Amino acid sequence: MSAVGVGALVTLLILTKWAAQLWLERLNSRHVLARAGAVPEAFKGVVDEATYAKSVQYTLAKGRLDQVQVTYNSAVLLVVLFCGVLPWGFHAFAQGLGGSAWAMAAFLFATGIILSLPGLPLEWYDQFRLEDRFGFNTTTQKLWWMDRLKGLLLAIVLGYPLLVLVLKLVEWTGAGWWLWAWGTLLGFQLLMFVLAPVLILPLFNKFTPLPEGSLRERLLKLADQTRFRAGSIQVMDGSKRSRHSNAFFTGFGGFRKIVLFDTLIQQLAETELAAVLAHEIGHFKKKHIPKTLAVSALGSLAGLYLVSLLAKQQWFYHSFGFEPGSIVPALLLFGLLSGVVTFWFSPVAHWWSRRYEYQADAFAAEALTEPASLIGALRKLNEKNLSNLTPHPLYSGFYYSHPTLLEREQALAGGPRG
Repeated sequence: MSAVGVGALVTLLILTKWAAQLWLERLNSRHVLARAGAVPEAFKGVVDEATYAKSVQYTLAKGRLDQVQVTYNSAVLLVVLFCGVLPWGFHAFAQGLGGSAWAMAAFLFATGIILSLPGLPLEWYDQFRLEDRFGFNTTTQKLWWMDRLKGLLLAIVLGYPLLVLVLKLVEWTGAGWWLWAWGTLLGFQLLMFVLAPVLILPLFNKFTPLPEGSLRERLLKLADQTRFRAGSIQVMDGSKRSRHSNAFFTGFGGFRKIVLFDTLIQQLAETELAAVLAHEIGHFKKKHIPKTLAVSALGSLAGLYLVSLLAKQQWFYHSFGFEPGSIVPALLLFGLLSGVVTFWFSPVAHWWSRRYEYQADAFAAEALTEPASLIGALRKLNEKNLSNLTPHPLYSGFYYSHPTLLEREQALAGGPRG
């Protein structure tokens, strides 16, 4: 393949994805606007007119910002790929620091940091303008920047040595490096599942035991009833960043803990909180997490194998201004371009994720012997988070990992699934 041909193909792929994303955003906006006059029949009694109108405006505002971000990110990617800055930077690092794994990992790490900088203004606008306008933002400028500084330091402490190890494996293991690298990355991921709840999450949020009382007793009884063992039930101070709410469990074995956002406790009744917990336990009981990890691991394996193939192709390197001989440009280019392809598989991934959500909902309804508490919780969460109640089906297929409120209610009532 010629360098010109590859460049044209990559440009076409990037522009096609960009056009599809813009089209989906506009399709969804028109779909929502067409139903903006009054609360749709299916949601009367669920949300009032003022809340529904606000949710429509929030959806439209997020859609407009998404269109700007998609266009901006696509333009930045095209410029970075074809202006020559990447081979120039690679050559400068190699000249100044040599070709060791430590130097090349520093190049990849520095490139990742630099490429994250153009997106910061839009992230800041999203948090301090858009989210603030709709009453969700509770974070401060200092906390927002501290979060990013902590993230950077964690990447240096954890990510940089991991990059060095992967590049060392390339040197040590030869043609089969991708298998060794995959095993290493998978082991690191599993280790983080154990250590993150104990060492990393507390760096960003404060976790306190759920106080003694009827709620704690109800949740512990539910955990015992469903044979779900957790080290603790804790409350996370999510309200210091946002009024959005959530619940999750994290960790393995004795490190596993149930986490409730403080905003969630403020928004839901005890029976509804129990329903949310039952849903999360459903994910555990149905083994959704190990299944998801297995699929993710297979995807990583395929990706690393593809990198090993591309690293042998001179045309791939020449197309972006690099000289063959090092695995590093192949890793970098694959990281930059993989999303152009995986975007088109989003509907399949989200269909699979929604299938898991239906199963967890059904488990919760069975554990509580009634679906009303979960339906009540879902209605309140959609209302409080100003969720889009009427997304276009094609848009939700590409972007929604969870079914819509109406789809979940229909499934809980024994009706058809969307």
